[in-house]
Amino acid sequence: MSRLVVRSFSISLDGFGAGPDQSLQNPLGVKGETLHNWAFGTKTFRTMFGQDGGSTGVDEGFAASGFENIGAWILGRNMFGPVRGAWPDESWKGWWGEEPPYHVPVFVLTNHPRASFDMKGGTTFHFITHGIEEALEAAKAAAGGKDVRLGGGVSVIRQYLQQQLIDDLHLAQSPVLLGKGENLLSGLDLPALGYQCRETVRGENATHLLIGRTG
Repeated sequence: MSRLVVRSFSISLDGFGAGPDQSLQNPLGVKGETLHNWAFGTKTFRTMFGQDGGSTGVDEGFAASGFENIGAWILGRNMFGPVRGAWPDESWKGWWGEEPPYHVPVFVLTNHPRASFDMKGGTTFHFITHGIEEALEAAKAAAGGKDVRLGGGVSVIRQYLQQQLIDDLHLAQSPVLLGKGENLLSGLDLPALGYQCRETVRGENATHLLIGRTG
């Protein structure tokens, strides 16, 4: 049965999942890339960017498992690119070059329609204009029984949490303080929404928080 999961989503010690002022120069917001330092050195991420080597410890185990049994992804508009408002043209095709790291259908939440298109490596981008539930329904249909990975950003994960649609979350807490940006959990009563922390695992460069539904 297909589940909606969050995997390897990095947050700071003060709860921020992205820095402020996202731009073409700072796709994760100012200082947002520091949240992901734990992942950049792993074998999984180095391979993803065409590099050799990489760590093979606890952090690598979590990075690798985040891509297992994933049949589709859901992304917010900001995770796809810095373009705002109506699409001026179809030249922007994501942050990742000609071959994105997904290799499965990806459903992008947006208020502005755009035609689907294919990329190298098996990634197809679809654009969903009628909200998070429509995106989840389409992604589960495309996943063929595998899990759907919710890639973010922060506001999208918060929306799915508020609707109690996420089955489990893996948050990687990096030892950094951002001070400002987009806070993932501020104002959310996770126990009241039916979630609990099931396990905490200390990695080499992050603490891994495994959160799931109660019961």
